[in-house]
Amino acid sequence: MGENNYNLIILSLSLLTLSTFFYRLTRRGYSAVKTPCPQSYPLIGNLIGFLRNRHRYHDWVTDMLSASPTLTFRVNGFLGLSQSICTADPINIEHILESNFRNYIKDNRYTSVMQELLGSGIFNSNGLLWASHRKITGPEFAVVSLKTFISDSVQSQLSKSLIPLLLSAGSNTFDLQHVLRKFSFDTICNVVFGADPYIPFVQAFDEAVEHTSNRFMSPFQVVWKLKRFFNIGDERKYKETMKTLNQLAMDVIDSKDAQNGCETDRDLLSRFIVFSLDMGFEDEERRNFLRDTIINFVFASKDPTSTALTWFFWLLDGHPHCKHMIHKELSMLRTSSPDIRPLNLTFDDLKSLNYLHAALSESMRLFPPVPINSRSTVDDDILPDGTYVRKGWFVDYSVYAIGRMESLWGCDCREFKPERWLNDNGVYQQAYDPFGYPVFNGGLRLCMGKDLAYFQMKLVVVAVMHEFEIEVVGGGGTPERMVDPPYSLSLLLNMKNGLPVRVKKRQQVAPVMLQELRMEA
Repeated sequence: MGENNYNLIILSLSLLTLSTFFYRLTRRGYSAVKTPCPQSYPLIGNLIGFLRNRHRYHDWVTDMLSASPTLTFRVNGFLGLSQSICTADPINIEHILESNFRNYIKDNRYTSVMQELLGSGIFNSNGLLWASHRKITGPEFAVVSLKTFISDSVQSQLSKSLIPLLLSAGSNTFDLQHVLRKFSFDTICNVVFGADPYIPFVQAFDEAVEHTSNRFMSPFQVVWKLKRFFNIGDERKYKETMKTLNQLAMDVIDSKDAQNGCETDRDLLSRFIVFSLDMGFEDEERRNFLRDTIINFVFASKDPTSTALTWFFWLLDGHPHCKHMIHKELSMLRTSSPDIRPLNLTFDDLKSLNYLHAALSESMRLFPPVPINSRSTVDDDILPDGTYVRKGWFVDYSVYAIGRMESLWGCDCREFKPERWLNDNGVYQQAYDPFGYPVFNGGLRLCMGKDLAYFQMKLVVVAVMHEFEIEVVGGGGTPERMVDPPYSLSLLLNMKNGLPVRVKKRQQVAPVMLQELRMEA
């Protein structure tokens, strides 16, 4: 063999070795930008950090994202069983939720946890199934009659339930978080079913949601899967809970269906019963579709609104100036329209409450009801910041952390300042990148009920603050307490141990004082 041939072989082998090296390097997740993987150890990955910081999980994630030059870091699972990317970069989030939407789906980690409860509904589906749900459901939220029905339902629950309950509390201490949850549950059941929920349905639904949350937050997913497989422990109890819940849901569906889908009924179930008649379903398939649809809407609407309001009232108690500004705005509204009452406000009336809208937005920036969202990759991809993600990896974006990024919100990002949402004229403006505020998700999965959620929250705040002064027992969300907020680790950002409060009936402002406020404005 000649020297030239020998050199050619050596060169070919060298090129092959280099190609293999760079291929493996790329396949392992390296890219133009090396993504940091903090607090990770061989075999156990990030498990130690997770266990140490479980009580402050979202702040721990925020700390790691803040320390990353790209607002992104990599997560190694136990024994390498999973790989994840977590980001707080709005450009990455836009890529995930919009630009490359098809490549990022609800991952199996989520859908398997929620399967028994949500079935194949809109919040637990992907692809064509999700698109069909969205196509059917989306137009309904633009219908004026539904908005009117929701408005009537909220106002009815306020007048017959929430306000009387607060009046009866006297000087006693009670858990406002629990009260708001019950109010939200009763309201959404009226919207979905056209009636108050049965107590067994409430109990079964709460137990199901709590169980799925415990599943999701378990560091070892294999444990609950094994218990489900062998039908033991809490998984056996969950199976019985779901049997009860499904039977109660089907009973409501059959009762409504027996009315032949009366189009004069305004609740969501009656509307979907009418739609489903022309969708080509077999009988049992149609019943399952209706079951999944209504359970998904109850699940999505039941707790997020009450969670947002709980943190809002906590923050308001620690920021008296903001409370004063809201009272001032409400007084000015009453002065401009003397016939207005808290329980008969319309969408247009509430739109004029710019400071209240800003305060709610600011509260959810710091304490989003859903603090973290997750997707799974269909194919290999590279995020806009250069982060490489492989097929099957989890990609999380921390809504909680995004609201605390100094590079996005400024050096006062951890302060509660509703004024950041107002222009020089005091008018609310969405001046920020929508993917820098994904509280209501974004892109193609933007929450269809966003405007209705704001409407409900405003109605509750106006009705409660008009009648009562709320005092948080032990103190509310002052700047000092915001450093270590009392949340629990679950699917939602629930307040740990609830929100104990006392209420005091307000003395209504006299007409002459209202006129002075108007002149001051």
